[in-house]
Amino acid sequence: MAGAEVKHDYHLVNPSAWPIVGSIAAAAMMIGAVAWMHSGPNEPGLILGAPRADGTPTFALTGNWLFLLGLAGVLITMVGWWRDVIIESLKGENTSTVVRLGLRYGMVLFIASEVMFFAAWFWAFFGAALFPGAGDPVTLADGAQMTNLNGDPAFLGNDGRFHATGGVWPPTGVEPLSAWGLPLINTLILLLSGTTVTWAHHAVQHNDQKGLVQGLIVTIVLGAFFTFLQFVEYREALTLDMFKFSGGGIYGASFFMATGFHGLHVIIGTIFLTVCLFRALAGHFTPDRHFGFEAAAWYWHFVDVVWLFLFAFIYVLGNQGLLS
Repeated sequence: MAGAEVKHDYHLVNPSAWPIVGSIAAAAMMIGAVAWMHSGPNEPGLILGAPRADGTPTFALTGNWLFLLGLAGVLITMVGWWRDVIIESLKGENTSTVVRLGLRYGMVLFIASEVMFFAAWFWAFFGAALFPGAGDPVTLADGAQMTNLNGDPAFLGNDGRFHATGGVWPPTGVEPLSAWGLPLINTLILLLSGTTVTWAHHAVQHNDQKGLVQGLIVTIVLGAFFTFLQFVEYREALTLDMFKFSGGGIYGASFFMATGFHGLHVIIGTIFLTVCLFRALAGHFTPDRHFGFEAAAWYWHFVDVVWLFLFAFIYVLGNQGLLS
């Protein structure tokens, strides 16, 4: 019958401005971050457009104002979007079997996309560690060795990497961090946090609200402690000039990209679990309806597993030159 309500098992979300608002804010934050990084004493900022006749930039973004503006937009989006999703959940609009299965598929695909991100960051480190040198020298017909554009001797294979690493890994002049100090402590912290988040998940499945809250609190504290120790580790590396964040060559760039990207995920996961804690205190989760927390637990276990790979292949094998 025309105009009759259609009955189905699917959940069609209400129109929302948060996706486009969040996308614009995230883009502004990232562009602002690049502009901020290029706003040093002797740097002009992020140059946009062709230079003028006198060589000065037509327009350049400087300072951190755009980054802070974008960050504020991202935070507002997080609060507003989470609020809408929680309201939908409490109304029971996404609790049918078909919808819950779709949510799980979506979370699996999201984690798979994250795996691809980390595969890219890891390979930047692995590629340099496995093949730090170059091939045979490139010789000319007269027997002399060919030089590259910089005037350095040219080699077959990755010539630029050879000159960046000195043909060894870790590169010449780099003092890697010991795997058996803070990295080992952080490994134990994340392994322990994996057990506490599992405790919380088990508690909600058995309607143990007290255990759920306690498990979440311990997990959040461990996640925050991990972030603090990673900050201490970075500060030590930069203060002692063991290797550099900016202008430090291939080692510093690949190390901070892989470990820093993981550290960002720990912060995001901690925020995710903190939201779940407030929802648990409000009594939102039941044995049959707790996918929001279950997704956070999956995400946290993913962060744990990624760190194990980081610890084994970057801190232990890569830093000791065992991959080359």
